[in-house]
Amino acid sequence: MKRSLCIILTGCILDLIIGDPHGIPHPVCAIGRLISFFEKLLRQVFPKPPAGERAAGGLLWVLTALISTAVPALLLWGCKRLSPLLAFAAESVICGQILAARSLRDESMKVYAALKAGDTEGARQAVSMIVGRDTRRLDKAGITRAAVETVAENASDGVVAPLLFLAIGGAPLGFFYKAINTMDSMLGYTDSPYRDIGFFPAKLDDILNFIPARLCALLMLAAGALLRLDIKNGWKIFCRDRLRHASPNAAQTESVCAGLLGLQLAGDAWYHGILHKKPTIGDPLREIEKEDIPRACRLMLLTSLLALLLLLTFRALLPF
Repeated sequence: MKRSLCIILTGCILDLIIGDPHGIPHPVCAIGRLISFFEKLLRQVFPKPPAGERAAGGLLWVLTALISTAVPALLLWGCKRLSPLLAFAAESVICGQILAARSLRDESMKVYAALKAGDTEGARQAVSMIVGRDTRRLDKAGITRAAVETVAENASDGVVAPLLFLAIGGAPLGFFYKAINTMDSMLGYTDSPYRDIGFFPAKLDDILNFIPARLCALLMLAAGALLRLDIKNGWKIFCRDRLRHASPNAAQTESVCAGLLGLQLAGDAWYHGILHKKPTIGDPLREIEKEDIPRACRLMLLTSLLALLLLLTFRALLPF
């Protein structure tokens, strides 16, 4: 048990210190290539009608989840046979790669740096690296809003949810979660050609994130209180707007962030050249500004710390 706690803590420290250095292969990229391979293969094998593509998406989900879980499990088994210290180091590094607090902060702050320098096109390019929507039409406010939204949403997807799965089942279960989340990111769209093949990946991601998203929202409220933000408005907007999204989970943390900062987030967005009409989240108590990006980052990092403390305590109480 103490070993598991030390591994998770070491992984968190590695993520905060190192993050995801560019130029070094990342396991999530390998998962992405695996998803692309299976998508191309299974589209050829299964018939085109919706039922066939949904079956292809279901099989893609099973194969990707199994391989993504089995590979780190076998790797750690081999390391353990060679040396317990090697196994500890390997699993700590893997845990650090599963978490995304540092990279989320770094990538969003690139958007902030470009906006601060007056480089709107650079900010537009930077935000395109961390959001799935089309960014060519975004003005400065839209760019800032997109960055704040992705920090708020990925506080759950990128940190709290992976931490929860790591606390329960170590690196293999952590990679299981990352595979599910990556499939949703790549295939979980409502437009052609992803609507049917992405049906099961999107629905299963919703199921797996149901508890983590709500846990993260409550922890974000606690973090907002510690940062002396508008906790009363945060709770109000959370209760009112937390289901204002096609996903049952995405607006949980976005609503808290919007309320704490006094902003209006979400709204219409372009995806693959198609305008999607979406409800707004929060009230426009003030205009959004570039400084809201570092504010959202501080909120995300403190939420992550609270999640770590909670889950380490949870892990310490487990009998195995």
